[in-house]
Amino acid sequence: MIPIQLTIRDIPTSPVLEDHIYKKAEKLEQYCHQINSCHVVIGLSQKHKHQGKLFGVHIKLKVPGKELVVDDKKDEDVYIAVRNAFIALKRKLTDYAEHRRGDVKHHTQLNKLAEEPSVIQ
Repeated sequence: MIPIQLTIRDIPTSPVLEDHIYKKAEKLEQYCHQINSCHVVIGLSQKHKHQGKLFGVHIKLKVPGKELVVDDKKDEDVYIAVRNAFIALKRKLTDYAEHRRGDVKHHTQLNKLAEEPSVIQ
């Protein structure tokens, strides 16, 4: 189970919103089992020239040897901002997990072709 720290600023807290965030964070274990901690910060964005209120989501995920950060995904709907932040974090986490497992493709064949001089006839 991932240790999750949730900080909600400038908006009233809701058990439904908190539960939604905890479920999203728990799903991250499907992509990497070595998550050390997850810190989610939700709040209103300040000083923005927008008519409605924008909710900002910031997530820090600590994994062995690295800290994955999604910075300020914003939307007028807090649930959409949370969704977009976790989608971006999922992409970063899968890239990290693939690299850690060695699943990243190395294009050695293309590098060898680039080093050989081409023969024009």
